[in-house]
Amino acid sequence: MTECSAINRLKGAIIVKSHLRGQRFALKRREYVDHNLLIVYALRPYIPPVGLAAALLAPKSANFMKPPAQQLPEIQRGTQEILVAEELREKLALGRPLRIKAGFDPTAPDLHLGHTVLINKMRQFQDLGHEVIFLIGDFTGMIGDPSGKNTTRPSLSRADVAANAETYKAQIFKILDPERTRVVFNSEWMGKMDAADLIRLASRHTVARMLERDDFSKRYAARQPIAIHEFLYPLVQGYDSVALEADIELGGTDQRFNLLMGRQLQQAFGQSPQVVITMPLLEGLDGINKMSKSLGNYIGITDSPDEMFGKLMSISDELMWRYFELLSFRPLTEISGLRDRVSAGANPRDIKFELATEIVARFHDKATAERALQDFINRFRNNEIPVDMPEIQLACGAAERLGIAHVLNQAELVASTSEAFRMIRQGAVRIDGERVADTGLELAPNHTYICQVGKRRFARITLIQQAK
Repeated sequence: MTECSAINRLKGAIIVKSHLRGQRFALKRREYVDHNLLIVYALRPYIPPVGLAAALLAPKSANFMKPPAQQLPEIQRGTQEILVAEELREKLALGRPLRIKAGFDPTAPDLHLGHTVLINKMRQFQDLGHEVIFLIGDFTGMIGDPSGKNTTRPSLSRADVAANAETYKAQIFKILDPERTRVVFNSEWMGKMDAADLIRLASRHTVARMLERDDFSKRYAARQPIAIHEFLYPLVQGYDSVALEADIELGGTDQRFNLLMGRQLQQAFGQSPQVVITMPLLEGLDGINKMSKSLGNYIGITDSPDEMFGKLMSISDELMWRYFELLSFRPLTEISGLRDRVSAGANPRDIKFELATEIVARFHDKATAERALQDFINRFRNNEIPVDMPEIQLACGAAERLGIAHVLNQAELVASTSEAFRMIRQGAVRIDGERVADTGLELAPNHTYICQVGKRRFARITLIQQAK
């Protein structure tokens, strides 16, 4: 890669000088949008100058931005950590739209609500007048993010990465404003690096510092293998911030090491270090583990309206407030008012209706959300299922699934497994409103089920798979 020290305009062209290669490259000027926006493209695209992507992302106008004091409360909302808070204030005081970066590896074709915690924060920055960069890590996706892993993560093929990336682009605009979002792929600069460039980048960090990372240090102490290419992942993610000249990078708490790598590399390349904002990991439907497709405790943003609504209604009353904080676009004062209503005696179920309706409307539309609400009410009314019922958590241990008879017995909906079998044969057992006919039915862990035995025995049961 190149490190640009100067960009000079000569006879309608831009000349970029590179320290790393000692070469000069001509870039044609394409158009001006205003005094501070120049859009360019490389005549020699295999050598991407640092800062070129940032030029593509320059703002159109800063006139509509709020004062920093009014921006801070919304920026701080729901965050886990801001590094460094004073630097954030200084950047906001610059009076220009900041470049907000968040990276996503296309490791799965569909996003879930856990992913949207970051995307929602990006939307907040858009509403505050800043420039949002949605970075799809197609290059890093082929390395495999080792964050939180105790084994080497399998790399994805180019075909898998490309297919998943396309679905990401289609899904994110359910939240982000497409006209104010720049979607970039880090293969645009990383894929054009040669071996010498990559070695120079690797020289910016040490093995000792890499081993300070929690997951690496644990694997090293346990004598578990760490592949050399896994050390490249945080370096590449950090260099993305250099290439984009990011002012702020967002990430989950499990990405803290990688995000700080961006600050370090920016300083090494003579840039102002980005502010790092970490967002908490959203708990899944079980209220215990982080939302994950592999755990099955997720709500997909492509779920059907009825499925999405039902899953949201299945969360506990306590978890509901966490979802309001991290997923709702309502002002904080309005959420505080909802809490006051519950404290004054309002049924939490009715407040949960508002949360589910808001989320379904975001990913479908308002009319569809209202139909999902009415369908949910009708389904429970017709089956005479109460919305309020005992909430029970059962541990699955090392087993992948639990038999229905065992679940009903452990939840004390029946006196014994024999009674459970008998009630199933009599057609008196329902799961999520559907009659159970198979006495050998097994329930998957990390899911919440509404279980009914007879006409009056109900429980909302969450199966939690314990770590081995």
